[in-house]
Amino acid sequence: MNNKILTGLLYFYAIVFSILKTIRLPNQWSQAHWLLDYRFGFIKRGLGGEIFGLFLDKTQNNIFILSEIISFLLYALLLTIAIRQIAKSPISIYRIFFFLIFFLSQYLVYSVHLVGYLDNLIFLMTIIAVQLIKSNKVMLASLLAASCIFIHELSFILMVPICLFSLIVNNVQKDFLPKDIFFAGFLKRIFLFLILPMIAMITLSVHQEFYGVGNVISMVDYLCSSGFIQKNVAYSVSEAYIQSFKSYFIAESPHFIQRVFISKASIIYGIPILFLMFLIYKEFQKVNFKIFLLLAIISLIPLLIHAIAWDTYRIWTFPFVILFLGFWILSSKFNVVAVVQGKLSVFESIILVISVLLTALIKSPLMDSCIERFGILERILISVPVFLFIFVVLKKSPTQHKSE
Repeated sequence: MNNKILTGLLYFYAIVFSILKTIRLPNQWSQAHWLLDYRFGFIKRGLGGEIFGLFLDKTQNNIFILSEIISFLLYALLLTIAIRQIAKSPISIYRIFFFLIFFLSQYLVYSVHLVGYLDNLIFLMTIIAVQLIKSNKVMLASLLAASCIFIHELSFILMVPICLFSLIVNNVQKDFLPKDIFFAGFLKRIFLFLILPMIAMITLSVHQEFYGVGNVISMVDYLCSSGFIQKNVAYSVSEAYIQSFKSYFIAESPHFIQRVFISKASIIYGIPILFLMFLIYKEFQKVNFKIFLLLAIISLIPLLIHAIAWDTYRIWTFPFVILFLGFWILSSKFNVVAVVQGKLSVFESIILVISVLLTALIKSPLMDSCIERFGILERILISVPVFLFIFVVLKKSPTQHKSE
């Protein structure tokens, strides 16, 4: 069988494995986000529910269908992007293992676990926005990013930086220098992209800090009247919708250092994330180092969310998908050409195996008192094809290459 076809099948196997670990119906927290809209006045995260209500009745079944459609489209796009990268000739060992680790990663596990929540929609829209930027439709991408901020304010951190990275990469050459950004034409494009998201975020922030006082009782009654949202969840969601960003920061920022540097996630998630960065560097090592450094910084920006949110493990998954998008952006701009034969060093191979073990075998702490499916023996057995694949690829002395 063709090696590229086999690799594509393995990616599909890996993503199915990740999905089956935590697949479930949308929880009440996710459902409540689709129920809330602007009927109580302007509120953060109200746009998604408002648009949803224009086209469908806000029933539990419709929320389930919408959530599944969004998730399916997201996973289909991620898999399609990876397969297209593998279909490029020649195939590189760094690219192979990058996508393998991503599809085994905790991002996929948490994305499925939080099905119906707004994260999947944000990243689906991010893929579309990046494609718009690649097609030089900057204002459309800007409008999409601004709209997403009114769907969930974290879009400003999760979506805007990687879109800005795409804009930069799309308009520079391999010998990129930071001063190139300050050319008049380049600054104009950056301004055109940032203006709408900045206006949206400033508007939302000012409203939330000074006018974000809503009628919690009315919101709770409305959510409970749906018949499928319990009162304690209704209170939790309603209060989150009106709470100011400043209050979040005051409550959560004292835990920032611990969550980023000395938590369990710092190791379990941190090692695979750093290895993905290394694989990107090896894949594009002939590209200007400043571009790689910029992507590394952008991929870690989501960790700043630890200063305003308590869901540590969910936040740690975001760098995985940012790096995935960054790889796609770089690959679309810079061609890869094989030149010599080589292989991973012993140390690199060990880190590869450790990263796969951490993503495939270690259970992630989940929400709602849930636990991942499959015991350790089942996980080992399911992972056998993955490790056989790794062994075969490493033994075949894969291609080293340069970027153009």
